[in-house]
Amino acid sequence: MAQEPAHGRIAAQNRKARHDFFIEDTLEAGIVLVGTEVKSLRAGGASIAESYAGPMDGEIFLFNAHIPEYKAAKHFGHEPKRPRKLLLRGREVSRLIGAVQRAGVTLVPLSLYFNARGIAKVQLGLAKGKRKIDKRETEKARDWQRDKARLMREKR
Repeated sequence: MAQEPAHGRIAAQNRKARHDFFIEDTLEAGIVLVGTEVKSLRAGGASIAESYAGPMDGEIFLFNAHIPEYKAAKHFGHEPKRPRKLLLRGREVSRLIGAVQRAGVTLVPLSLYFNARGIAKVQLGLAKGKRKIDKRETEKARDWQRDKARLMREKR
């Protein structure tokens, strides 16, 4: 189970994912990018807020991730929202395809970052959707933890 990226620089983050989904498992995947996409990611401005990952032709792809065009590349640009292949081991691919085919399970990108070696990686979460009541319970528990910490600080 992959944790939050310890090294490197985060290029894009999906903050709403943990609000909208129960994250059951996380994993790290490589991503196939062209040169102008890498330069654009390093410059910033990418968005994975409404993106998702899913199977296509027996492989896992990242759909609807917006990486803006690199301004300095005049004729050799890229399409901002093209599907991008994710690099995973064969066993992981078959496990994820099986999980996605179950009802209510989706692959959500949590963050897009550069690791310590400067290679672009995607942190994926195997997620189930939350209902409105689940979101309220999560918010209530978070508020109680904050109030409890405040009370403990004041008690000292």
